[in-house]
Amino acid sequence: MQSLWMVAASLLFASMGVCVKLASVQFSAAELVFWRGFIAMLLIGGYVLARRLPLATPHARTHLVRGASGFVSLVMYFYAISLVPLATAVTLNYTSPLFLALLLAVLLKEPVRRGFHVALVAGFVGVVVLLQPTLARDQWLGALLGLGSGVVSSVAYLNVRRLGELGEPEWRTVFYFSALSAAGGLPWLLLSKPFHTIDGQGWLLLLGVGGFGVLAQLCMTAAYKRGKTLASASLAYTTVLFSSALGILLWDEILPWQAWTGMALIVASGVAATMLSRRTDTEAVTD
Repeated sequence: MQSLWMVAASLLFASMGVCVKLASVQFSAAELVFWRGFIAMLLIGGYVLARRLPLATPHARTHLVRGASGFVSLVMYFYAISLVPLATAVTLNYTSPLFLALLLAVLLKEPVRRGFHVALVAGFVGVVVLLQPTLARDQWLGALLGLGSGVVSSVAYLNVRRLGELGEPEWRTVFYFSALSAAGGLPWLLLSKPFHTIDGQGWLLLLGVGGFGVLAQLCMTAAYKRGKTLASASLAYTTVLFSSALGILLWDEILPWQAWTGMALIVASGVAATMLSRRTDTEAVTD
């Protein structure tokens, strides 16, 4: 069941990325970040009101750290999508499992197996191989933002796991993240120049960004809560596959073979690192 949740999340995240890239022609990244959080907050808020669910939580600090790190990562990621090919931006963002594995091993002292450090080095070599032959000079900012979003995402994922361990429901975790994203993006929206009017196509794209995003987060949060953290992180790499296919289909983003080699190396190294750093004891997995 965990696998299905994470694969569904990956497809939805890839779909959100497509909407972000399409909308970036009409909207600034600041506007997209606000609408991403605001629409998601409305959707989850409606569910909360309809079910009369409690929003009060004793874990506000963990929600704050998760929300702040997720917001920063989202801003960096949206800018990256607008500046570089979709497959490249998504792959760089999904270096997060490498950093997550490193954080779990270094900060939480979770046991690692022989070959773990080799896998991490190979993953970062993959980043160099992906970037070096494929990016023009004006795309390096997007590349650095994409990689930075992967680093910050690993902090968000650690706190997603923590909230799951504390018994927080998925909808509450996603609601507070969405609310913090909307609050963080609002000043950017108000200060953005020019401020765009929204036509019918724009609303559809914004609903796609927010709707796909919130559904993806619910699936991802369920996967992290119900299964092994590092297994979920490994399955998250299917977003790279979905995004690569969509980039080719929609924008003819045919990358050179060196880029595909780098992407494959990142994915393989990320999966290897997560497996080599997993707990030696058996973690409970529930459907």
